[in-house]
Amino acid sequence: MILDIVKLGTPSLREKSVPVEEINDEIRQLAEDMFETMIEANGVGLACPQIGKNIRMFVLIADDDVRRVFINPTIIKTSEETCDYEEGCLSVPQFYESITRPEKVTVQAWNENGKPFTLEADGFLARIIQHEYDHLDGIIYIDRGDKEFAEKTEAQFKKRAERAAEKAKLKEAKAKKIAAKIAAKEAKKNK
Repeated sequence: MILDIVKLGTPSLREKSVPVEEINDEIRQLAEDMFETMIEANGVGLACPQIGKNIRMFVLIADDDVRRVFINPTIIKTSEETCDYEEGCLSVPQFYESITRPEKVTVQAWNENGKPFTLEADGFLARIIQHEYDHLDGIIYIDRGDKEFAEKTEAQFKKRAERAAEKAKLKEAKAKKIAAKIAAKEAKKNK
């Protein structure tokens, strides 16, 4: 099932996530739905806060095409070597920023079958892990880049949300007006 991806300005994106208490069929189905949603949106990673759920879980498919689920992950080691890469985010569509991150990470987590694992990753895989892991702590990639870019991006998303709310209000008012006209017509017809 395709899930709704929340956008910048949604409170769940800024909240710290809580651990998954039990890895069960519901969590496995959520992981499947997240993969389907991520693929449909042309993404490479998706964290639970991005779908409005503040639990410590994310999914990803890096350039090796392996589907990976990370439940209650902990990054236990990062390299001193860093690299820059232009990042984007499904919750901040069409905005990209060069972000500096460690080149390599070691992460411990559980998979969807409840098996613990440790993964040493570098390159693109390491970057996706760090990006999605940040989401679990309420951090968005723009927080790690140029402050001015972050402020401008936040402001644009706030304006978008305000415009969308205004459109929804107008649409609702129009629907009520139409419903009132129909009701008046029906009342007139029934006299």
